[in-house]
Amino acid sequence: MTLELTRPVSRRMLGTETLLVLGLSLGQSAVYAVVSIIAKLTAHGGLSKQTAALNTSASTRPYLDLAYQLLGIVFALLPVLLAVHLLIRDPGDPARTLGLDARRPGPDLVRGAGLAALIGLPGLALFWAAAQLGINATLVPAALPDVWWAVPVLILAAVQNAVLEEVIVVGYLVTRLRQLQWRIGAVIAASALLRGSYHLYQGFGAFLGNAVMGVVFSLFYLRTRRVMPLIVAHTLLDVVAFVGYALLPKSWFDWL
Repeated sequence: MTLELTRPVSRRMLGTETLLVLGLSLGQSAVYAVVSIIAKLTAHGGLSKQTAALNTSASTRPYLDLAYQLLGIVFALLPVLLAVHLLIRDPGDPARTLGLDARRPGPDLVRGAGLAALIGLPGLALFWAAAQLGINATLVPAALPDVWWAVPVLILAAVQNAVLEEVIVVGYLVTRLRQLQWRIGAVIAASALLRGSYHLYQGFGAFLGNAVMGVVFSLFYLRTRRVMPLIVAHTLLDVVAFVGYALLPKSWFDWL
């Protein structure tokens, strides 16, 4: 007697799987971000007097801090491996389904750089406007100590953010929502709102800017079925923000 180990995956199972993947990754971050923005809004002085710090030190002991930073980066990528693993059930190669491969390095780099320019320049203007309106917290993109490994770790953190966000919020989520027969508009809105929501801890300007970025990136993915250019673009944006803030005079960033 042979047991049947495979069976069709129902819409209910796909929906539950999607919620679990998000709950273990950026959906969880979105919930914490909502709590964070509430805390900032109700704190003394209001939102504009609060600080949102990224890439902070985890220990006063430099090499222990390095170990914590690297562990944080590695474990943050596990939801990506989980999402790709779950997509293995689907027909075809999940890496090719997501466009998460190195088959087109030249076009991916060119498109990624173009997307970074398209998003980055208006994004700076939006951050400046949000700061003037007092609807963002003061942003500190990098708060690591002045040690030799700070810049390499910031670059790795940028790559980690890009891979996690673009694979989960665009590649995986868009794929699953389309399989769940969501309308294109609803798929784009869900991806964009999720991206904006887990940036809420930075303020409402960050929410809006990242939601717009989410619309652009979702449309690009639906058209090209390639997530690699999005990873390139996101990595470039974060490297400029993190490393630039760490190396350039802090007076240049007073507007943040």
